[in-house]
Amino acid sequence: MWSVPHGAEWVHGHRSEIPADLAADLRRLGVATSDVVMVHASLRRIGPVEGGADGLIDAIRQAIGARGTMLMVLGSRNDWAWINRRSESERAALLEDADPFDHLHTPADPEVGTLAEIFRQRPETVVSDHPEGRFAAAGPVASELVSDVPWNDYFGPGSPLERFVGYRGKVLRLGADPDTVTLLHYAEYLAPVAAKRRVRRHRLVATPSEPRLTVIESLDDSEGIVDYPAEDYFAAVLRHYLAMGRARTGTVGGAVGELIDAADLVAFGSDWMGTHL
Repeated sequence: MWSVPHGAEWVHGHRSEIPADLAADLRRLGVATSDVVMVHASLRRIGPVEGGADGLIDAIRQAIGARGTMLMVLGSRNDWAWINRRSESERAALLEDADPFDHLHTPADPEVGTLAEIFRQRPETVVSDHPEGRFAAAGPVASELVSDVPWNDYFGPGSPLERFVGYRGKVLRLGADPDTVTLLHYAEYLAPVAAKRRVRRHRLVATPSEPRLTVIESLDDSEGIVDYPAEDYFAAVLRHYLAMGRARTGTVGGAVGELIDAADLVAFGSDWMGTHL
């Protein structure tokens, strides 16, 4: 006879992780009841999960309990992003036929992954109304985290990222690529780096009456605040941070999990950028 391995079920002939056992993996990693966690996860690396993306979200919510809050960055799908590579004098005319951003209906940026889009659509999720600095959260402090995002410098002081640090948040990485730690954008604002590169983006935003053309200014969160000749410097920051043993690590499903103190990572990242950039 054969038996189903602990922590898995067989669904349509494939081994599938059970959310309750993923929650147990998360607790062994150090996730605790009442934690505020910002999640970056690769469903592919975790492996098949009963319930798919919803099953993983259920596992995370189970691990943090009713007093915990889950946070994710969403961004927004923008098929008209190419317009911001044109001169500013051209952008308004080019955006006339664009689909306006609607914070309740515009999908998440495809680059942030399927998990974020599924999380956005869940009934308990609160979503911010910023077309660039758009976050989603669920839990007791969800609204406090994602409401009233600063229009300009939406990752900087006063942003959901700063609030997340203030809530003693933890970054939960589950097999995610090393250059995807959104929190390091906040560190960019604090880093003692001269002549940080800035951008101005134009977006069409839905309003109750008619779409409104808006301009958003921020540090360059696409190409970086300075040119860096090696790998993506977010990946370099994380690699050096993990090499120092400052994160808790373990296995969650089929993925390497990392649990990182948000304030510690911001301080480390800011210092690293000041030295290396």
